[in-house]
Amino acid sequence: MAGPLTGVRVVEMVGIGPCPFAAMMLADMGAEVIRIDRKAGPGEDSPYPVLGTRHDVMARGRRSIALDLKKPAGRLAALGLIDRADVLLEGFRPGVMERLGLGPDVCLQRNPKLVYGRITGWGQDGPLAQAAGHDINYVALSGMLHAMGRAGSPPAPPLNLVGDFGGGGMMLAFGVVCAVLAARQSGQGQVVDAAMTDGAALLGAMTYGLRGFGAWSDKREANLLDGGAPFYDSYACRDGKFIAIGAIEPQFFARLLALTGTVDEAFTKRWNKAHWPELKARFAALFMTRTREEWCRLLEGTDVCFAPVLDMAEAPRHPHNAARKTFVEIDGVTQPAPAPRFSRTVPDQPTAPSSPGQDNEAILRDWGFTAESIETLRAGEVI
Repeated sequence: MAGPLTGVRVVEMVGIGPCPFAAMMLADMGAEVIRIDRKAGPGEDSPYPVLGTRHDVMARGRRSIALDLKKPAGRLAALGLIDRADVLLEGFRPGVMERLGLGPDVCLQRNPKLVYGRITGWGQDGPLAQAAGHDINYVALSGMLHAMGRAGSPPAPPLNLVGDFGGGGMMLAFGVVCAVLAARQSGQGQVVDAAMTDGAALLGAMTYGLRGFGAWSDKREANLLDGGAPFYDSYACRDGKFIAIGAIEPQFFARLLALTGTVDEAFTKRWNKAHWPELKARFAALFMTRTREEWCRLLEGTDVCFAPVLDMAEAPRHPHNAARKTFVEIDGVTQPAPAPRFSRTVPDQPTAPSSPGQDNEAILRDWGFTAESIETLRAGEVI
């Protein structure tokens, strides 16, 4: 193994969304992460048939053990693994791990240095803690969903990037690494309570600051970064494809006008919001005069702050992404490469996802279980 987290041992209780994303991030950085799957397999009666397949990208880079946690021996086996871990990750509703006998009080008593990472939508406490929800709900409660989308339309769902992954999985991974550093200094572990509402709100720190300063309106498509500004938006081209313009600073905007041959005096009023609709219409007409490829030949690589809007088939083939190896292919599946990059502790390329229970005996053996105890678990149909 290679990477900055080599030597860190993680147990992941398999779930969906932010928890496996955080586990993937840790594994990408060299941590040894093992997944505790349900013995019956996570795809059974599930609306997510990708789980357990080679296309389950967020399961890459780690081995899987399937345990029957309904049996006392299964729970004891899980505790035996947790005893040997630096980190436990779980993403169930508050109280589920406690009812399994795997809550933080039990685990930290047995392993005082353990970092117990928990990710939920609403957090471990609060009036909504036990309510069901998904990414869109958590982002809505943070105040950030209201700011997304076009004027006169309902707020636009930001895929599940803001809640599940940016405000959820990444925050959990960051919190876990912070707690591991603290545990190595103090010898004491702790619980990391990552809530997607908290994380989505934190991602909006700058926007909340701008609003407090009086530089952000609660109206959609009326602000600098929400599609209101004519110089910060995406535009359609003659071929039906799109480009993205981000020419905020004066030197970048001047370069945009120069390269496109625009000499219209109306653009001298670009900071007057009353003129934004008119200027957007002028830009829309301008960018419809050429294809996306023609605009790329003219503007890409300049200080216009320009990029083509690529779909997910195009993005891996773009010369910049190809040069940086932003995408990798693992077992025939194209997917984003680990990030960020390191100059010395360079992580290995992740391995393909394991199917649930694929590595039962190897994990138990490698983590210190005796041959006799493994045979007992097999005979008892715990594994």
